[in-house]
Amino acid sequence: MITIGVVGAGAMGSGIAHVAAQSGHQVFLYDTNKTVVDNAIEKTNQLLATLASKGKITDEEAKKISQNIVASYSLDDFKNCGLVIEAIIEKLDIKQQLFSTIEKIVASNCLLASNTSSLSIAAISSACADKDRFLGIHFFNPATLMPLVEIIPSFATSNENIDKATTLIQSWKKVTVLAKDTPGFIVNRIARPFYGEALRIYEEGIADFATIDWAMKELGGFKMGPFELMDFIGHDVNFRVTETVFEQMFYDPRYKPSITQKRLFEAGCYGKKTGIGYYDYSLPMPQPVQDKAIANKIFVRILVMLINEAAEALHLKIATAKDIDIAMQKGVNYPKGLLSWANELGIDFVFEHLQMLNNWYSEDRYRPSILLKSMSMNKQKFDV
Repeated sequence: MITIGVVGAGAMGSGIAHVAAQSGHQVFLYDTNKTVVDNAIEKTNQLLATLASKGKITDEEAKKISQNIVASYSLDDFKNCGLVIEAIIEKLDIKQQLFSTIEKIVASNCLLASNTSSLSIAAISSACADKDRFLGIHFFNPATLMPLVEIIPSFATSNENIDKATTLIQSWKKVTVLAKDTPGFIVNRIARPFYGEALRIYEEGIADFATIDWAMKELGGFKMGPFELMDFIGHDVNFRVTETVFEQMFYDPRYKPSITQKRLFEAGCYGKKTGIGYYDYSLPMPQPVQDKAIANKIFVRILVMLINEAAEALHLKIATAKDIDIAMQKGVNYPKGLLSWANELGIDFVFEHLQMLNNWYSEDRYRPSILLKSMSMNKQKFDV
């Protein structure tokens, strides 16, 4: 069983360490800040104790997982690792510097991976002399609970190392999908309209936050509405991902960030973690306007925009239809795969609704995917 190195002892890094340790690997958990490492291990031990007290795992299993995670204060500890994965700040130059250093420490057969949610895998790997062993392995937060992991090879990653990484992550009882190295990969790219179109609907004065959230839960079966979810994720994370995807997609208007969210981000109102975001969590939650006609208008508009993004991802071969549907269900808990949902609604309905939005707004933001247009004309369905 190979040894795993994890760089970054924040919530994501410590979660990945927990998952690997639970599968029997020895894990070195490193951070530049010794206190962060120590706190992460203490929190993991507290979580393991809680799980054991609830009968989710045995005391022996908790002890073994805890022993498998080793606090690391030097990257030299990684010299015998078979995989090193980073989960640090989303800054390209910092990641490049890190891997340039690590590559000189580990063996030639050690896989190197980034948990980045939106940065280019090719760009990060450019700091390495041996690019064929570098790839993206993107977990979703919390890593201990969320089943999905996106595997993202760059143009230089070897097929052997793609298979090696996929087999390893699947052995950790995770569901893997293969994504092309494009901005946002599968989930963070396709999910943008869930947030962006909800914000646009709010900014147009059609409905308030609570009503939009209610519409998506009531009619769509989503576990959380877009504003609840953004507050839960944190605007320090969600806005940055939106901004990064927008910039990396050469300012395509489909991914344009919202001024409303930008102001919350600038004010440090990140959502639940700061006590205020779209909602003020020191106050009772506002009640929605339970108007089914308005709710249906909201729900259909956001859903067809999501389906359009999924169709475009398929058209550009970012992932297979099957992996796109799996990713949205397992990565962000959507009630159905978007392409399967399109089949149920009817491709004609989706395409015509997008055309209506495009004609009304005269904005490239609403342009229908050419794949939807073709499928509508040829009376086809997605093969999922």
